[in-house]
Amino acid sequence: MTAMLKLVAAATLLVAALASAQGSDVVDRWYEALLEVDRAALAGLLADNAEIRLDDVGVTQTKAEFIASMDEWEAAVAGAAIRHRVESRDGDVTTGLACYDFPSNDTLMREIFTIRGERVVAISQVSLGENCYGI
Repeated sequence: MTAMLKLVAAATLLVAALASAQGSDVVDRWYEALLEVDRAALAGLLADNAEIRLDDVGVTQTKAEFIASMDEWEAAVAGAAIRHRVESRDGDVTTGLACYDFPSNDTLMREIFTIRGERVVAISQVSLGENCYGI
């Protein structure tokens, strides 16, 4: 019986580690697609019913609205870089910091992703400041 409990515990840890790695992979692919303004990749990462909340400006977008906003984003992100770091994972929620390093300024954001499977079902974003020290 003890061997069976150890096997179940090991399997549980493996599943948790795989889920964590999967969430990290989705977040990495998100920022890569966002910087490259890869509409097809972003559309593929977002669930059909995804909700994107930009808390600082009081805007909530659907998947279609977010993809449609990429024309404006493409001009804003020209010459920029994005650095990110995961702060925590709890189930299907991944919280991280992202530095949007634009040519004329930096913006530090906290971004919270809800990921189910390989799809982002929700993102919420709030500004933390105008510099990215420490990230």
